[in-house]
Amino acid sequence: MPLQKPYLDVPGTTIFDAEQSRKGYWLNQFCMSLMKAENRERFKAEERAYLDEWPMTEEQKQAVLARDLNRCIAAGGNIYFLAKLGATHGKSFQQMAGSMTGMTEEEYRDMMISGGRSAEGNRVVGEDGNAQAHRQPQGSGTRSGL
Repeated sequence: MPLQKPYLDVPGTTIFDAEQSRKGYWLNQFCMSLMKAENRERFKAEERAYLDEWPMTEEQKQAVLARDLNRCIAAGGNIYFLAKLGATHGKSFQQMAGSMTGMTEEEYRDMMISGGRSAEGNRVVGEDGNAQAHRQPQGSGTRSGL
């Protein structure tokens, strides 16, 4: 019997639970491999060849190659592991977060300094707030995460 997951109704949020952890295991292991300088160099030299050494799904590999962090998260990636991918390409966590929201780094920083997104209209899926899926770049492929 599947578990009840009331948190799936949080707009603009993918919760990293046990299911996501299992789904993204090899993607996250790949990211952890980037902690070693020699692995970062191998990856940057031949990205696809390095990715093919990992038993990730094709969707996970394509998400990495596209630098689409939202797709990586949907495919089971954990942002703390994905940060290693960003760092490999010289990106700060703030730059990564901005790209995931469709904002520039400066727009994202300013939004967070001013208190972040309003909870108004963003408490459950279907409200009309700015974190609702129809107002987000996730899956659009229009912004690069890295």
